[in-house]
Amino acid sequence: MIHPTAVISGTAEIDPSARIGPFAVIDEGVRIGPGCVIGPYVYVTGRATLGARNRIHAGCVIGDTPQDLKYKDAPTSVAIGDDNVLREHVTVHRSNQVDKPTTLGSHNFLMQHCHVAHDCSIADHVVVASGTMLGGHVHLADRAFLSANCLVHQFVRVGTLAMMQGGSAISKDLPPYCMIRRGDLNLLCGLNTIGLRRAGIAAEDRLELKQLYHQLFRPSERFNDAVAAARAGAFGAVAGRLIEFVSATKLGICLDGGPRSSKVAG
Repeated sequence: MIHPTAVISGTAEIDPSARIGPFAVIDEGVRIGPGCVIGPYVYVTGRATLGARNRIHAGCVIGDTPQDLKYKDAPTSVAIGDDNVLREHVTVHRSNQVDKPTTLGSHNFLMQHCHVAHDCSIADHVVVASGTMLGGHVHLADRAFLSANCLVHQFVRVGTLAMMQGGSAISKDLPPYCMIRRGDLNLLCGLNTIGLRRAGIAAEDRLELKQLYHQLFRPSERFNDAVAAARAGAFGAVAGRLIEFVSATKLGICLDGGPRSSKVAG
């Protein structure tokens, strides 16, 4: 199951059911779980751990050193769950913290030439399309969908079932269930209604989200006051996750691009 041209460290732990393609390089300290398929010219290093049934396509680099001037050769790592697909030339860099790896959960699909920087955290069932770049410390929640050639600034959070249009960019937190539009930095363009239906979100919850969207992201008052009013309201669990997300922001929240007064984003 290991091609004779592959270069495997004697200290790497590879499950007997894993397949290693030609000219792959697996460094010391790497652990590869059952059923994984490592394609040709893949480089896995930096104490990376891969769970079960991951498919790593040609030219991927997993666990190389972070592109961070503060990094000083610490023994940091990458932790990858199960049933992920990484297409050609995806890069996932290890963390800059010894006690906290860069993480990729399970059932994620990263298309070709994506970059996941150091200390990122990607949850489950996330799609990251071709050419998208994640800065350091980015967090993507469950079922986030990032279209092709998106840019996500370091430390940004992207909420569950949020969606970025192709070619869009954000430097503030993207709330759950919302869509960011192409061409304008940090501007929302409504709810991810198709994604909500596909995820089985009930009609009454979708109606609450629509009402909450207008209250939070197209407010007639200051944003912080709108959040406080929402927290005092009687919303269900789905809308409650949106309120908790925006309440916890440190970078600020993307707001709607529609008409609003200049005091709203304060």
